[in-house]
Amino acid sequence: MAPSPIPPNSFYIWTIGCQMNKADSERLESGLSQLGLVGADSATDADVVVLNSCVVRQSAEDKVAGMLGALKPLKRRTPDKVIALMGCMVGPQTGSLSARFPQVDVFMRPQQYDPLFHLLNGRMDIDVEGCIGPLTARPAVTAYIPIIHGCDKFCTFCIIPYRRGREVSRPVADIVREAELLVERGVKEVTLLGQNVDSYGHDLDGSTDLGDLLSAVNGVEGLERVRFLTSHPNDMSDHIIDQVADLDKVCEHVNLPFQAGDDDVLRRMRRGYTADDYRGLIDKIRNRIPNVSLSTDLIVGFCGETDRQFGRTLDMLRDVRFDKVHSAAYSEREGTIAARKLADDVPAEEKKARLRAVDSLQEQVLTEINGALQGQHVEVLVEGIRRGKAHGRNRNDKIVYVVGAEDRIGEVVAATVEATGPWSLQARIGAAA
Repeated sequence: MAPSPIPPNSFYIWTIGCQMNKADSERLESGLSQLGLVGADSATDADVVVLNSCVVRQSAEDKVAGMLGALKPLKRRTPDKVIALMGCMVGPQTGSLSARFPQVDVFMRPQQYDPLFHLLNGRMDIDVEGCIGPLTARPAVTAYIPIIHGCDKFCTFCIIPYRRGREVSRPVADIVREAELLVERGVKEVTLLGQNVDSYGHDLDGSTDLGDLLSAVNGVEGLERVRFLTSHPNDMSDHIIDQVADLDKVCEHVNLPFQAGDDDVLRRMRRGYTADDYRGLIDKIRNRIPNVSLSTDLIVGFCGETDRQFGRTLDMLRDVRFDKVHSAAYSEREGTIAARKLADDVPAEEKKARLRAVDSLQEQVLTEINGALQGQHVEVLVEGIRRGKAHGRNRNDKIVYVVGAEDRIGEVVAATVEATGPWSLQARIGAAA
């Protein structure tokens, strides 16, 4: 008779990808901690190893596969070690994954924690019901709160709707309660998360939308700041814009992906708007929130994109002058509309050259935008110490290093900007904010 598996007492979670994945990992960490497991520093030292995967880009999936390969001899040496694969790499059917990665004990789709907990229940002989909660095991100054899961957009390049499913909003009361619990544990800022956060509430009873949720979370006592991402241009309503402008805790920052500056490329992406539509929305936001900062996502080298069409993406960057740009080369994802119907015909070297052009232009833009803040006063929520300096972000989501705030973690401080660069600001603390 084979000996019973040794009950686990430690865990290690390895996360790759977006903030949604980070939020999912935080919730799993909370649940494992509530079972009495403690965090380990590495997969080698842990009894339970969880890889939270991302498949938005091929490079992300390759990293997960590489990590799983590295765990194979570890599993052979310590067969009682539990290895779990979670996240967007796990689809409805796991047969091919099981054959490819036999070292994995359990597969979990996004937000699907039960398979791991049921496995642990058999080894630990305890009741695991209700272990997944809103509290992070090691709460920081800032925290993420998922408010809507899945996406209904079905952009041709994106695998998310197939892996995370259709949109499902959480009730306002649940989100507010989660924010309250986080504040009780020292959190000062929350970011409301969704693949398409602006569509929050469309599946709930009544006429609740993201603007209403922002108002409700804004009322949480002890909370200093509220952020949200990621938005879709088609769902950024006047009500949401007004709430960002009017609510005192909601930061003046909007993440609004445009993805491409050419109408034909946008049509092939199935984004549902034109470049002029997007520019008009930006004008509306800036007119209503004059001090707003803007970030965006874009893809270079999408199927059929010509040099001239890419040039219109650079035009958009010059015209709008974003405070932050997340750029990526198009990577074909199996199962998407683009993979089935469009040819990935832009050479890899051309994609790299276009990324370099985006980075170079954005560095110029940010050098100018941030340079204008020289000598200005900023309010910084101090989040921690990095490279020996206190660091945090201002309301516009700019990274600020603050001399003199090393003992002010978790506080909002007033500081004066003494030096600027394209990626961060250097400041010195002044009077308390």
